[in-house]
Amino acid sequence: MTWIYLIVAGILEVVWATALKMSQGFSQLGASIVTVVGMILSFVFLGLAVKHLPLSLAYPIWTGIGAVGSILVGVICFRDRLPAITWLFVALLVIGIVGIKVTSGK
Repeated sequence: MTWIYLIVAGILEVVWATALKMSQGFSQLGASIVTVVGMILSFVFLGLAVKHLPLSLAYPIWTGIGAVGSILVGVICFRDRLPAITWLFVALLVIGIVGIKVTSGK
C-alpha cells in the first residue's frame, strides 16, 4: 500500500502543477482550487508513504513522477515542443526512477 500512496502522491503532483498552469497566476478560481487541493493531497499521500519508506527513496521518486508526468502533460496538453535530446534526458529520468525503486530492496 505504501508504494500506491507514493504513486498517487506523484500523480497528484502532476495534477496540481497542471492546474497551476491553467490557473493563470491564480486568476482562475476553479483551477486555483484544484491546485491547492492537489498540493495538499499530494503532500498527505507523500506523508503516508514516508511513514514506511525512507525519505531518500520516497522523495526522489515522488519528484521524478511529478517531473516526467508534467513533461508529458506539457507536450500532450499544452503542445510544448522539446528537442530530441531532451527526450533522452526524460528517458534517463524514468530509468533513474525505476533504478531507485529496483535497487532499494523495498
